[in-house]
Amino acid sequence: MHNIKDLRTNIDNFKKLIESRNADIDFQQILNLDKDNRSLIQEKEQLEMEKKTISKSKDKSLFSKSKEISIKIDELSKKQKLIKEELDTILSSIPNIPLDDVPIGKDENDNKEIINSGEIKKFSFKPLSHYELGEKLNMLDFDLATKTTGSRFVFVKDKLAALERAISNFMIDTHTQKNGYTEISPPLMATDNTMFGTGQLPKFENDQFEIKFDEKNDRKFLIPTAEVILTNMVKNQIVDPNNLPMRLVASTPCFRKEAGSYGKDTKGMIRQHQFYKVELVSIVEKDNCKDELERMTNCATKILDDLKLPYRKIILCTGDMGFSAEKTYDIEVWLPSENKYREISSCSSCGSFQARRMKARYKNKDNNIEFVGTLNGSGLAVGRTLIAILENYQAEDGSIVIPDVLKPYMGNIDKISSN
Repeated sequence: MHNIKDLRTNIDNFKKLIESRNADIDFQQILNLDKDNRSLIQEKEQLEMEKKTISKSKDKSLFSKSKEISIKIDELSKKQKLIKEELDTILSSIPNIPLDDVPIGKDENDNKEIINSGEIKKFSFKPLSHYELGEKLNMLDFDLATKTTGSRFVFVKDKLAALERAISNFMIDTHTQKNGYTEISPPLMATDNTMFGTGQLPKFENDQFEIKFDEKNDRKFLIPTAEVILTNMVKNQIVDPNNLPMRLVASTPCFRKEAGSYGKDTKGMIRQHQFYKVELVSIVEKDNCKDELERMTNCATKILDDLKLPYRKIILCTGDMGFSAEKTYDIEVWLPSENKYREISSCSSCGSFQARRMKARYKNKDNNIEFVGTLNGSGLAVGRTLIAILENYQAEDGSIVIPDVLKPYMGNIDKISSN
């Protein structure tokens, strides 16, 4: 969320940057509301001073006037509150401002490749898709999931279920033992206020799964990513700077309606309503966000290096970044069946954008209170890593070779087959 003072003092530059985010915002309306809000506050303060002066005088002849002033103050307060709420609603719907090194662009076609890593395997046969392999092994069952739950769900069975668990455990061990992250097992539900803090609400409410409770005012949502719950661990706090940076990791189920992706990736596990993800979150001093983003992204790509999966790293343009992000790297893994790269991780710096919404602060070296910087990234999406292993490690007979780093998590078996 943005500080209205920042808009007020540099509106032209702010407008230009927000327009690069493909956001249609009526800035004149914001300025008008801000002007009205400040005018009402000023008028109310003047009346309060007048009332205070009357009270000190103890002149009974002025008591009726004091009462009239009280009524007027009450009317102004109600009007000002409504205007402030309207202003805050608009401000909360404005995306974050991109950093200077983010490429200006409209959509994914304007993203820039930074790194291309790993050798793409040449198969002597036509490689199958992950869902064809899974069904051939009788270890992925989409039809059964449709019967029990609905579309965009899957039963992962037997050795593939073990492989999915192995991937998650390997990632958690790597991030905690080598990369300095603290493992968290968090709640899988979040309040509406918590969802607001990281930017899921109000703008993206249609993408969320809300839980119905008897008490209608008690709004809770299934987490779309562990970022929501991990980042909000510092909401409404003044964090001890000695505890920064905070680096947190969690492996959780995630739940998304995928409301804006109708008809996309309907086959297989690419885009599901429920999926597992290992999420990385950093809370840092705000000036350290850029360096922390590079560190976090390297932690994510190292997982793919260890798994020997080919990938590329791209920087997203202004028009393709997420709502809360000021800079984002996407990591895309190679899928042989599609003959292209697909996203497996997105690592973003949000600057103080989320912190302002969460009221998460710290004292800097000059003992001044500032908003923290927040970052989040997938380290990695477990389901998509499973997909990538199935497709890149497949053999002609439909069996799947186990990557070396995962063998200790799989009882040291060499491959998964239907036999």
